[in-house]
Amino acid sequence: MIADEKRTIKEMISLYCRKHNHSCSPELCRECKELLEYAYRRLDKCPHGDDKPSCRHCKIHCYSQDMRARIRAVMRYAGPRMLLRHPLSIISWLRHI
Repeated sequence: MIADEKRTIKEMISLYCRKHNHSCSPELCRECKELLEYAYRRLDKCPHGDDKPSCRHCKIHCYSQDMRARIRAVMRYAGPRMLLRHPLSIISWLRHI
């Protein structure tokens, strides 16, 4: 579901932001907030709706190259850490690999 994917991506970006932007604050830095908003917009506009395949296996690549590189960096960092911090969300994340 789109709502599950939004929750998972928010958790992943939050983990990444805390480590890479040295923020002890629960709020995201400007760059990570921009990435999260972009990801939400892409999910909202997904033509597949709740039946969407994983982004990696989708024929429609709706992320720009720059944003795709940024989200990959987030997923590489946060993905393995999600198992410890958000174990139920890892199921949704595994659909992306």
